[in-house]
Amino acid sequence: MRNGRLRSGQRPSRRRWSGILDRSCKALRWLSPGLLVKRWVLTSALGLLLLVLGSAIWANMKPVYWTLEAIEWTLANITQVFPYRLTGPLVLLSGLVLILLGQSRTFGSIKQALAPQQDRSLVDALLAQRHLNRGPSIVAIGGGTGLATLVSGLKRYSRNITAIVTVTDDGGSSGRLRRDLGIQPPGDIRNCLTALAKEEQLLTQLFRYRFASGQGLEGHSLGNLFLSALITITGNLESAVAATSRVLNIQGQVVPATNTDVQLWAQLEDGRLIEGESRISGAGGRIQWVGCRPEAPPALPSALEAIRQADLILLGPGSLYTSLLPNLLVPQLVEEISRSPAAKLYICNLMTQPGETDGLDVWDHVAAIGHHLRRQGVTPWLFPDVLAHSGHLDRHLVKRYRSAGSEPVTCPVGKLEAEGLRPHLAMVHARVESLDEDSVGKSLRHDPLRLARAVMRFYRQHQRRQQRGESGAQ
Repeated sequence: MRNGRLRSGQRPSRRRWSGILDRSCKALRWLSPGLLVKRWVLTSALGLLLLVLGSAIWANMKPVYWTLEAIEWTLANITQVFPYRLTGPLVLLSGLVLILLGQSRTFGSIKQALAPQQDRSLVDALLAQRHLNRGPSIVAIGGGTGLATLVSGLKRYSRNITAIVTVTDDGGSSGRLRRDLGIQPPGDIRNCLTALAKEEQLLTQLFRYRFASGQGLEGHSLGNLFLSALITITGNLESAVAATSRVLNIQGQVVPATNTDVQLWAQLEDGRLIEGESRISGAGGRIQWVGCRPEAPPALPSALEAIRQADLILLGPGSLYTSLLPNLLVPQLVEEISRSPAAKLYICNLMTQPGETDGLDVWDHVAAIGHHLRRQGVTPWLFPDVLAHSGHLDRHLVKRYRSAGSEPVTCPVGKLEAEGLRPHLAMVHARVESLDEDSVGKSLRHDPLRLARAVMRFYRQHQRRQQRGESGAQ
């Protein structure tokens, strides 16, 4: 019984010391490289030392003498009872325990105040934040759900992300707001804002909420209405986006391709001219050109500056003629991209789009982009690297897509290489949980994490290629 009581009495003590040790180890993680804590701890210690020395000098050094005499007297009495070989280590250990205990309690209090609901420790969050702050400057250009999918994956690698979004949408909720209020379409921008938002689940769900009923409200998303109200209040889309970015605390920035009210048109091979983005895919003919009115809309300075600072510029994924090329109809954007030394990558869609890219493979997509760029006097291979999907696609989903007139986009690697382009293949489609015929509601789309990994792998390869080129030149 005595031994049992002893063991049971020891357990709380062991747990207590284990907890102290665990907290102390976590406190020591604040000294990890990259947090900029060690230098400020040492600075504080130096400041404390100078404060003590300054006070002693001001008092003609008397406190120093008194302190030394008190320490000498204390040590002399202690060493009379305990040998100095035992006393020294005990005093050192006591000081170390007090320091670790104090630091762990201090940082625990800070964490409780700043992030009481977070499971991971504050130091982990700060380390992750430092990593994201040091990420490459990325400019992603496009529109629709493709751009939102891309940036939602990239935000795990960098917070220096700029999404440049097309503003030619005239269908659905955005089209109605555009016609009724005379504003630029907010839908694609709202998608990117919520994709870049930090994990504020309730706010992002609120912005994505779409009214299922209600006269005048049915079909509208709350985020579109919010942006529309801000456009009216602030006077332009750029200011409204900046205000919404602060509300959602987004990781990066979202910039419209232009602040001009732009209307998209398409010239078909049969000679017809189709006005309006929403009418183009349903026109029933192969697209030859796309253009906009007014011609050559000006780009926003923030978009141009982001391209100048970019380490990596991405085009796509997204609808070729209605999400990607409209951005390249802004000449200032194209000129800035052509001057940029950044890595440039075009990301092709997984599937063709009925009425828009029927029968086109990856090369045809790239050639269509080059065709439009030549009209602006720019090198057709503005994006010399091309990322395409490689791997198995769920045959049941492919069958369903084929019934709707859509086919997987194939990649003729040899053709791309023969034209001086660099194809990159990766499995970037979203996982399908069950490969059976119950595919209703499922879709073939890019997976944000897989796509982001493939993009960052390309970026690292580009960096290594540049480093080899520089070392070879030397």
